[in-house]
Amino acid sequence: MAQRTERADAVRNREAVLAAADALFAASSSPHSVSMDDIAAAAGVGKGTLFRRFGDRAGLIGAVIASRLKPLQQAVGEAQGVGGSSPRRRVLDLLDAALRFKIENRNLMSAAEEAGLSSPYQAEHYGWWHETLREALDQVPGVHEPDFTAHALLAAIRADLVAHLIDHQKTAPEALRVSLAAYIDNVLGTG
Repeated sequence: MAQRTERADAVRNREAVLAAADALFAASSSPHSVSMDDIAAAAGVGKGTLFRRFGDRAGLIGAVIASRLKPLQQAVGEAQGVGGSSPRRRVLDLLDAALRFKIENRNLMSAAEEAGLSSPYQAEHYGWWHETLREALDQVPGVHEPDFTAHALLAAIRADLVAHLIDHQKTAPEALRVSLAAYIDNVLGTG
């Protein structure tokens, strides 16, 4: 069965909504302060359009994350295809990329964790991060439980923790990246 082509106005509306939501979350001081009404008004669409297109706030946030994450996923895939770096380096690079993404998008990622997605572990983007990291850890000598280790390392960069460290404890992003690298070394042991 052929897939239906999306109408041009529907594509424009979707892009306008994603751009508006992205901008509002980036500019907000708190993920709670961005409402569906705010997003609809900024996108120039009715609130009903948001609900028809995305289902609910969690669906909209998931779509914004997916659009933001796509270039990073492509870059990670290309870097993995090139090879050349050690498995430990790939783990460090992957977690550093995930941390930088969460630092740059901490309000959006915090909103995702709070938006009723039931559990961050059920989110599509979490599944991608976990699987990609697990595959890299599987190549690191001495890692006996790559699945658990991937979950544990990703827990160290939960969006709510990143936001707390940067926004409340005033940890500089670069210091957070250095701390994460040291933590990864501790978890993986000397190599």
